[in-house]
Amino acid sequence: MAEVIGLGISHWPRLATAEEGYSIRLRNSLRDPHIPAEAKDPANWPEPMRREWGDDQGLSHAAAHREGLLVGMRRVRARLDAFQPDAVVIWGDDQYENFREDIVPPFCVLAYQDDFVSKPFKTGNIWGMSTEDELRVRSAPEIGHALASSLLQQDFDVAYAYKPLHFTGLSHAFANAMMYLNFDQPDKKSFAWPVLPVPINCYGSHVLSHRGSVPVLHDTSVRLDPPSPSPRRCFELGRATARFFRSSPWRVALMASSSWSHAFLVSKHWQLYPDVPADRRLYNALVAGDYKAWTDTPLADMVDAGQQEVLNWFCLAGAMSELNAPLEWSSFVESYVFNSNKVAAIFAETGRGG
Repeated sequence: MAEVIGLGISHWPRLATAEEGYSIRLRNSLRDPHIPAEAKDPANWPEPMRREWGDDQGLSHAAAHREGLLVGMRRVRARLDAFQPDAVVIWGDDQYENFREDIVPPFCVLAYQDDFVSKPFKTGNIWGMSTEDELRVRSAPEIGHALASSLLQQDFDVAYAYKPLHFTGLSHAFANAMMYLNFDQPDKKSFAWPVLPVPINCYGSHVLSHRGSVPVLHDTSVRLDPPSPSPRRCFELGRATARFFRSSPWRVALMASSSWSHAFLVSKHWQLYPDVPADRRLYNALVAGDYKAWTDTPLADMVDAGQQEVLNWFCLAGAMSELNAPLEWSSFVESYVFNSNKVAAIFAETGRGG
């Protein structure tokens, strides 16, 4: 019997940079002349946001936020080290990186024949890596081929690819995940296990119209794109994936890669802060194993809350529901001023000894 473990992390880009840059999204919004002055006045912000912002634009809060994220990264990495998977299957978003105007699949299994070679190290990263340094990650073409075949046989019309389209390496949802799981590793240029990325069109109506960038609130001329797959459909994809791996010969880690609601997607907050209450409700349901609360969530509610990237976690939740795998450990790292809340999770292994 196969062995499967479920994991979740964030791929927040700022974790690789100095803490002085953590609040850059909010600082950029505060300079936006189209956002009303009263919305930008800290006196009108939620009280926790005022505390985080303080008198130094969040710098005093940054260290605690960083450490909260690293607790999750280190625990997930330690669990991977103990589990020793044959492959890590990752659900992540593609933000106008590999998929552009010529095709935007709702789901795609990247069963690449060659290794993934990326350059995820930006200028000023905390490890002192060069922007030309490469991260090489082994692919899992055999597992990808088998997964795509199974999903199609289960009436999921997924796309699949054997080579890249517009982006030669891993898009950031996947490359950053590998980079952060390597956070404390001496070797920053490779990853320990093969990876099978499954990108999801999380951004839906914004993915082409805004070219993967921040929506412009005042621009009403933008023609929005068709929507992303629904939360329920992502949940069902996770279930179908779990059914396949449950009967496969492989030890597999199923992983969601994303932060939760993003401030720059929450127009009702003028793109200043995430929807913390909405994230808390969804997180509490995850902890309680209340998957009905997840499958009953309409896509419109997620878009309103800026939770588009949480669709990656819907796949993970569906898989864990199918496997009846209890949540073993999780954390919710709250933030009003650093763009998003971040969740890390570890679900119990299934199949051991079967």
